[in-house]
Amino acid sequence: MDRLLRRYGPGLTTLFVAMTAFWLLVLVVLPDIIMVDYSFRPLLPVAEAGGPKDVYTIANYATFFVSWLHVRVFLVTVLVSCVVTALCLAAAYPVAYFTAKSVSDSAAATLLGLLLVPMLVSELLRAFAWKIILDYKGVLNSLLGTEIRWLASYNGIIVGLAYTYILFMLLPVYNAIQSLDTSQIEAARDLGASRWRTHWRVVVPHAKPGIAAGCVMVFMLSAGSILVPNLLESPNSHWFTQVIQQWFFDSQDWHAGSAYAFLLLVLCTLFVALMLALFRVRLSGTAR
Repeated sequence: MDRLLRRYGPGLTTLFVAMTAFWLLVLVVLPDIIMVDYSFRPLLPVAEAGGPKDVYTIANYATFFVSWLHVRVFLVTVLVSCVVTALCLAAAYPVAYFTAKSVSDSAAATLLGLLLVPMLVSELLRAFAWKIILDYKGVLNSLLGTEIRWLASYNGIIVGLAYTYILFMLLPVYNAIQSLDTSQIEAARDLGASRWRTHWRVVVPHAKPGIAAGCVMVFMLSAGSILVPNLLESPNSHWFTQVIQQWFFDSQDWHAGSAYAFLLLVLCTLFVALMLALFRVRLSGTAR
């Protein structure tokens, strides 16, 4: 705060603090509080809202835990989101390292610019493109001369989510690796360390904040995605956000939908805590 005051003065500092407080309190905290309040209230006719029957209850959460189908969809969403996160990390780490340490700065800027090109197209169009490619009568089967159902089970969702969110893994990892002094890598190599050992003992420990930030963002975006699962689903694949959407718009039960959404929020919060503990970094470290 002192540095902010010295650099921008009291007027701009007050404005920055006010804008940050507005963002956190009005756009993040307040909607979540309202959602939690809704989740503990029963669905009642409009005439009975606020009456003696409008009391706090855990019935909406009990609806989730007694429904094996919803619990299964929840667990599958967690599992598939973890798979998407692992795939994005496995694909993004080599690219991030190559871009940060193996090419010149101008070439790195060009590569990053090319990687960002797909982000100029809306997520909806990119998901439609993958549906056209992976459909039974789609481009891939036409090119290969095969009749494979690429969108069976969760295959289409995994491909679509990994493609859509891989840059959210790549950029934090690239930023973390780029800040590593190259002389440390050269020193490890000069001392006889293999490439694998150099990465494991030098590069990965330094890149842990970026890896943790990427894992958190990809998992949360994947678990909370609704567009990609809607477009690339198969008859036997269901996503937890689709269940929430059904509660809100099909059943018109905002209270049960809020309870399910709060469970998803708790899941994401636990995943953030798990990643921070696993990589032994602080939350502020992931924002560097």
